[in-house]
Amino acid sequence: MTLLLMAAGRGSRYGKLKQFDGLGPNEEFLMEFSIYDALESGFDHIVVITQKDNVAFLRDHLSIRLPASVKLDVIAQELSDLPEGSAYQGERQKPWGTAHAVWSARNVIKTPFAVINADDYYGKAAYRNAAEFIAKNEDNDRYGLMAYTLSDTLSEHGSVSRGVCERDGDALVSVVETIKITRQNGGIVDLETGKAFVGDELVSMNFWVCRPSIFSQIEEDIREFLKDEENITGSEVYLPFVIQAMLQENKTAVDVIPSDSKWFGITYADDKEKAMDQLLDMTNNGGYKAPLWNSVKS
Repeated sequence: MTLLLMAAGRGSRYGKLKQFDGLGPNEEFLMEFSIYDALESGFDHIVVITQKDNVAFLRDHLSIRLPASVKLDVIAQELSDLPEGSAYQGERQKPWGTAHAVWSARNVIKTPFAVINADDYYGKAAYRNAAEFIAKNEDNDRYGLMAYTLSDTLSEHGSVSRGVCERDGDALVSVVETIKITRQNGGIVDLETGKAFVGDELVSMNFWVCRPSIFSQIEEDIREFLKDEENITGSEVYLPFVIQAMLQENKTAVDVIPSDSKWFGITYADDKEKAMDQLLDMTNNGGYKAPLWNSVKS
């Protein structure tokens, strides 16, 4: 099984490349805990999508830590990597978005795979549940969304954007992107719309179980995206939007899978200390080894 980690973001709110910030007790990156948890659940192929300038560094960093039995691919997300015959005019600085990041791995992934953000912590049970879903579902049109409880995903240091799941039983109907959710006056509210939440709603934290069939859909969407010149300067092709369009067009079904885990991330710089404390506590309580990897090969 394959785990794809998206690590090409630029950390605008955090202030630095948080993917490579040493948050663990022994300066481990947050993504290393995700990889460790995935390997424990039977994943044996790690794919990391990152900026071109970071490929060699990250490949070297991970290759000397991961077991020899684990396949590792570190791939650059590049603006020039577009569907054949596609092109764009004008200036563009940031990457094309999370869907394009996934599409960047099209040549190395041939089996069902999980997709996560490299700068989020998803919990051990989430990977076990993802592995179980992959093992039990051979349908090439069935995808999965690992879901988390809204109240467990908020930041103490500012509002957050969350995809709130609308469901029919276990089936995903849609993901409603809600831009400015925060705690306020003892409750939880979206500052943009004023909508109140109870807190037990399930939300997407961008942990998906996908099939290789998604690559052709993303390619089609990129082609359409590039036809609109207004998209070139700042818009992106987002993975949740691609999957939701597939869902609405009956090209796929998506199961909402409770993660049975606690999520945490580092949206803001002030989130860092809490994340470090949580990783230290889990290590001290036996959830992780210290150092995380048995040895670093020289």
